[in-house]
Amino acid sequence: MRIWMGVFVALIAFGDAAFSQALASVQVRISLARQTMNVNVDGAHYATWAISTGKQGYGTPSGTFRPQSMHKMHYSRRYNMTPMPHSIFFHYGFAIHATSEVRHLGRPASHGCIRLSPQNARTLYGLVGRHGMKSTSITVSYY
Repeated sequence: MRIWMGVFVALIAFGDAAFSQALASVQVRISLARQTMNVNVDGAHYATWAISTGKQGYGTPSGTFRPQSMHKMHYSRRYNMTPMPHSIFFHYGFAIHATSEVRHLGRPASHGCIRLSPQNARTLYGLVGRHGMKSTSITVSYY
């Protein structure tokens, strides 16, 4: 009974979003200012990778999200069937996915998606697949 009361108090004190994020096995934190992605697994730092987010006129949504769907290979109907390998969709049509344009990593270059190198996208896709979408949080912020 005392344990459940503690859980209830934690939910009230920290809010549902903070509590569910704390329980996430995979935490993905994206910095729009630094154009980096930090990945933690089970509370320990796993990796920091260069990314590309939305260029001027194409914003990347900020907030805390959970993956909505995953596709080993997706083709964008909106952008001429552009391939989006290892896609993790997190907010409507926005996804984290691999890019062949690795020379642009580290600066805004996309139409709003979060681009990673093919190897890093494959690694993240595997982590989320193993730990589960419900155990993954994706936080996008300016800082």
